[in-house]
Amino acid sequence: MGNFTCKPNRFLRFTVLFLALTVSTTSFTKKDEPIEQLVERGLNRATYQSLYLAKILAPQADKLPRTYENNTLKTVGFRRWVSGFFPGVLWMLYENNPSSELRHYAEIMTARVEPAKHITTTHDLGFMLYCSFGQGYRLTGNTHYLDVIKEGTRSLLTRWNPHIGAIKSWQTNKKWQYPVIIDNMMNLEMLCFMTRQTGDQSFVDIADKHAHTTINNHFRKDFSTFHVVSYDTLSGQPHVKNTAQGYADNSSWARGQAWGLYGFTMMYRETHNQTYLRQATHIADFLVKHPRLPQDKIPYWDYDAPDIPDAKRDASAAAIMASALIELSQLDPSPMSQVWLSTAEQQLRSLSTPEYLAEKGEQGGFILKHGVGHLPGKSEIDVPLTYADYYYVEALMRLKKMLAQPTGAQDRQQTSVHRHIPANQTTCDRCLLECTICEMDGIQSLEQPKHEH
Repeated sequence: MGNFTCKPNRFLRFTVLFLALTVSTTSFTKKDEPIEQLVERGLNRATYQSLYLAKILAPQADKLPRTYENNTLKTVGFRRWVSGFFPGVLWMLYENNPSSELRHYAEIMTARVEPAKHITTTHDLGFMLYCSFGQGYRLTGNTHYLDVIKEGTRSLLTRWNPHIGAIKSWQTNKKWQYPVIIDNMMNLEMLCFMTRQTGDQSFVDIADKHAHTTINNHFRKDFSTFHVVSYDTLSGQPHVKNTAQGYADNSSWARGQAWGLYGFTMMYRETHNQTYLRQATHIADFLVKHPRLPQDKIPYWDYDAPDIPDAKRDASAAAIMASALIELSQLDPSPMSQVWLSTAEQQLRSLSTPEYLAEKGEQGGFILKHGVGHLPGKSEIDVPLTYADYYYVEALMRLKKMLAQPTGAQDRQQTSVHRHIPANQTTCDRCLLECTICEMDGIQSLEQPKHEH
C-alpha cells in the first residue's frame, strides 16, 4: 500500500469544492430551493417514511422490508442480502435527529439481522451486518454490536480463496465455478473496519488483494465493468465473464457500475493507495460523461438498454452513485472533484422531486420510487427498494456534513488502516466528512438461488 502525506492545499481545495457546489446551485432557476433546504427536506421526508414503515413492521416478528409492489409490502428475513439496509437507514436518521423513537426502532430492526452472523453461504455479510450493526456501533459504542461484526467477518472469510485472490460471491453451479460479482467490492469495508478495530493487518490485506483482482479482471478498457467473473479453481484465472442482471454480457448494468465506483472510492479512503483513486476516477469519468446518462442524472437500468429513452430508470443506481461521488469529491485533489460534486447534487435534486420522492404515507413507507432490482429476472421492476433508500439517506447525510464545514476548518482526525495505526490512536488527513464516511458505508448479501444485487 502506498504512503500518504498531508496535502498543504487542503483548505483551498475544500473551499473550491464549496464554491463549486454554490455555483452549481445558483445555475438552477430562482425557483429551485437552496441545497441546504433540499437536504433537510429529504431527511425530514425520510424520517417520516421510515417511522411509518417501522411501526408497520414492529409487530411482525423477524420481518424486514424489501420493496412495495402491487400495493403490498414485501418483506424478508435475516438471510436475504437486503436485510441490513432498513436498520441502517434508521441509525443514520437517528444520527441526524437523535430521538428516542428512532433509536428504539433502529435497535429492534438491527436485532432482527443478528442471526446472519453465522451465514457462510454468501458474501453479502457486509451489507447485512456492517450497514446495520456497523452503523449502530458507530453511534452507540455498543460492544455487542462489535462482537456481531467480528463473528460475521469470520463467517465471511470462510469464502476467501488466496489462490484466486478473491472472496467467493455466489455458490458454484453448472455455469460458474467460483463466481465473484462487482457488488462484492462493497463487503471489503467491513474488513478494513476490522483492521482498525483489532490491529490485525490480515483483514485489510485480504480486502486489498480482492480489490486488485477485481481491477485486473472485471473492468473493460473503457472502465465499465462486468457483473460476474467466474474463476477456474485450478488455474485461478477467469473462465467466463457475464452481466447477469444487465441487458447483455457486454452491457453496462447501471447498479453494477455504481457498486464499482463506490467500492474503489471507499478502498482509497481506507488505504490511500493511489491505484484505487485512479480506478475510482476512471469509473466516475465513464459514468458522468456517458452519452446515455439522462439530463436529470438518474441512470437507465442499463446504459445499453435497447429501448432507451423509454427504458426504466433506476433510482438505486443514482443514489449509490451520488453517495460515492460526494465522497470522491472530498478525496480527489484534481479539478474533476468539482464535476463529481456537481453531478451528485444534480442527482439528489432529481431524487428529491415528486417524480422519485414518495409522498408521506405512500409506497408503504419507502422513501424513493422507481428502482429496478433484476429486470432480466422479471423481479422488482419500477418499485421502491430498501437499498435505494439507504444510499439516498447516506448521500444526504454526507452532503449535509460537507456543507457544515466546507473549508475543512474542523477537519476530523481519524485512524488510518494503511499506516498500521491502532484503533485508539489518530492520524492526520482522513476524509473531510465525519465518521459516517470514515467508518461506515454499504455492503451486500445474497440469498441463493436468487442472485440479485
